[in-house]
Amino acid sequence: MRYTMLQGRAALLFAGAATLAIAIAVTGHQAVSAQAPAPAPPSPWAAAPIDLTGYWVSVVTEDWRWRMVTPPRGDVASIPITAEGRKAADSWDPATDGSCLAYGMAGLMRMPGRIHVTWDGDSVLKIETDAGVQTRRLLFSAPAQPGPRSLQGVSVAEWEAPGGRGGGGGRGGAAVGGSLKVATNNLSGGWLRKNGVPYSQNAMVTEYFDTFTAPNGDRWLNVTTIVEDAMYLNQPFVTSSHFKREPDGAKWDPTPCRATT
Repeated sequence: MRYTMLQGRAALLFAGAATLAIAIAVTGHQAVSAQAPAPAPPSPWAAAPIDLTGYWVSVVTEDWRWRMVTPPRGDVASIPITAEGRKAADSWDPATDGSCLAYGMAGLMRMPGRIHVTWDGDSVLKIETDAGVQTRRLLFSAPAQPGPRSLQGVSVAEWEAPGGRGGGGGRGGAAVGGSLKVATNNLSGGWLRKNGVPYSQNAMVTEYFDTFTAPNGDRWLNVTTIVEDAMYLNQPFVTSSHFKREPDGAKWDPTPCRATT
């Protein structure tokens, strides 16, 4: 009987020791986890897979007649316009040529001229234009409150890099390619062309910014713009605008647009 009781006690002690060991192991793991939190993700500036900063000049290789000069009233060729949009375009007053309505976000990147891209902190890319003297702010996190509608609206950006978003070569790392996707809404409406072809305040605009290097070493920026607007467009209006990097801002020539009334 005594032997049996000793066996039972030993079994209980063994079980208790095993339980204690497991508890210590779990507690130790929790302590290690508490002491080594996951590293914070890199900022959009640090995670940039491509460098968009600098001065860029537009190179007009397509749609010359609609971009380099103001088209005549009613010229809506190549735009998938609705009947309502055509009616608005046909009522355009040539006396308003140069209006800031032509420099709203949906048409701004098609304007011939120069853009200057800089970082405003680690989470905002800023695009300034000398044509129309406009400023765009590309936010890498959506604002809690969008604020009033405006010509440039609210633009929310995200990196798209090979193998997944973010990451990439990073600042100072090896260039691995990638692009910037920008979605814009909260617009006040404006013109797709200088001759009053309209887009409404409900338009949604998606852009893709890509860079590449030509064989001669020139650095190029391509901006693909997709405008969706159920009021004035029958289908998405897609354009591709090209810019070549300049060494500095020596040719920067700010020319303001005419304020709208």
